[in-house]
Amino acid sequence: MIRDAELEARALAVQSRAYAPYSKFNVGCAVRMSGQVFEGVNVENASYPVCVCAERNAIAAAVLAGAHTLEAVAVCTSATPPSSPCGACRQVLAEFAPDPTVVTITAINPDGEHRSWTLAELLPASFSGRELPK
Repeated sequence: MIRDAELEARALAVQSRAYAPYSKFNVGCAVRMSGQVFEGVNVENASYPVCVCAERNAIAAAVLAGAHTLEAVAVCTSATPPSSPCGACRQVLAEFAPDPTVVTITAINPDGEHRSWTLAELLPASFSGRELPK
């Protein structure tokens, strides 16, 4: 798979800005959508269910700017091996991926480790708006 150096660098750069006082699990994310790059970090809350992941915050930033077509994702955690997006984030990413077989998700960490998948590999047979009644 082709790695996106710009996305990886930007995900790494924003990781330290995450708000993770409870888990101490800082996550940075950069997404390429409609040809532009958007960043996000995880934002925790004492009421755990209202925490928001870095991937969903990056998607929200893209949507706010008018971008709706997901092309690639880089996620940075300090885990070894680097962590993939959670299930909820995978579903949100799928919402904006016209073809999940070509959207690359790369997980990196500050030590230089990386893993890559297509979105289709991470979320096979995903549910989408195509299944909803017209």
